[in-house]
Amino acid sequence: MTNSTIFAKLLPMLAVIKTGGKQYVVQPGDKVTIEKLDLEEGKDVTFAEILLWEKDGKITIGTPFIKGAEVKGKVLAQTKGKKLIIFKYKPKKRYKRKIGHRQKHTQVEIVSIS
Repeated sequence: MTNSTIFAKLLPMLAVIKTGGKQYVVQPGDKVTIEKLDLEEGKDVTFAEILLWEKDGKITIGTPFIKGAEVKGKVLAQTKGKKLIIFKYKPKKRYKRKIGHRQKHTQVEIVSIS
C-alpha cells in the first residue's frame, strides 16, 4: 500500500476551506473554531470557498476555488477567546497605555462536504 491509499482509508473525505482570512482542513463530524460569523446558534452555514477537496483518494485542487463544491456546517456556539493585554510603554516620557482585547469566535460542526 502506498501512503496515498493509507491516507484515503483514514480520512474518507476532507476539504480545505477558507473563511475569515484563514484556511482550515475539515472533514464531516469535525468541530472547528473559526472567526466570528454573524449567525445564531443552531443555524446552518455554507462555505463556498473550497480550495482543495479529497474523496476516495482522488484530490481536486481549485484555481483558486472549486466551482460547485460546498461544505455545510451547523453553528454550535458563539464564544470569546483568551484575553490579550497590549501594553505600550516609552521610558523617560511618562507614556504608558494598557489595552485589552478578546477575539470573538464561532464554533461550527461540519455536517457534509459536497
